[in-house]
Amino acid sequence: MPPEDDYRTTTTEVSDSAKMEPLDLLLLVGVVLVLLTFMLNCHGALQYHSRFVFYVVSVSFTAMSCIPFYCLSPLNVKNAMYTAYILKHVTKVLGITWELRGREYLAEDRGCVIVANHQSMLDILGMFNIWHVMEKCAPVAKKEVFYVWPFGLGAWLSGVVFIDRLNSSKAHDQLNHASKLMKTDKTKLWLFPEGTRNSSRTSLLPFKKGAFRVAITCQVPILPVVYSPYYFINDKKKIFGPGKMIIQALPEIPTKGLTLDDLDSLVERTRNVMSETYQSLLREVMAQAPPS
Repeated sequence: MPPEDDYRTTTTEVSDSAKMEPLDLLLLVGVVLVLLTFMLNCHGALQYHSRFVFYVVSVSFTAMSCIPFYCLSPLNVKNAMYTAYILKHVTKVLGITWELRGREYLAEDRGCVIVANHQSMLDILGMFNIWHVMEKCAPVAKKEVFYVWPFGLGAWLSGVVFIDRLNSSKAHDQLNHASKLMKTDKTKLWLFPEGTRNSSRTSLLPFKKGAFRVAITCQVPILPVVYSPYYFINDKKKIFGPGKMIIQALPEIPTKGLTLDDLDSLVERTRNVMSETYQSLLREVMAQAPPS
């Protein structure tokens, strides 16, 4: 049996060697990404799960890597440009192509409220592919997303506005803070008015009114954005193949002169024009869909 001092030394050395160094962590993540990449072209459920895991790991790893740089200018919405530049290349690995229509509406340098339909966690990947067009954009997300670290922390440092949906007064204050970005910095607020992911390919869910209330209060326009359906993904059959997505930006809907008395009609008008566009895109992309 070794002397007591030798025992302490041996224990300490073993403990230190068991710690994972940052370089080891990077290597581990790299190995996982490489293995997943080889699995992306397999078939069936393995392909389905490996593609989603690859996406989640890529987003988390990028957020973790960028956090130190974000700390140099915390809460700056321009931080997201760096994340978008890196993660839009994930599209190429997954075999998804994104076509942006109505680019001129998103590129205009002015504050507005963007409302988009919400179908999948991949919607954020679509945003990454068009972020360079919007430049200054502050997505609004539910506060629960913040606790999904490291992505949540990176998102917060990139100017994402987290809303406590269970506390209406607090959510109101958080949106008021976000509205100042539209006025002072000409930042675009991005919201999903359906409030949750819509798995149906037939119609949009009813819209919540928060985004429209902010637009009327700030007298900034509503800018509708419509994602085409993910026809190449089937959650029930565990299918996730390559495919094409269309992001259609529509002409802005002005709110100047409107009051909260016009809130319901503004919501209805916006949803109607987005529903019409969604149905048109549905017919277009489903013509490309493989036989079920």
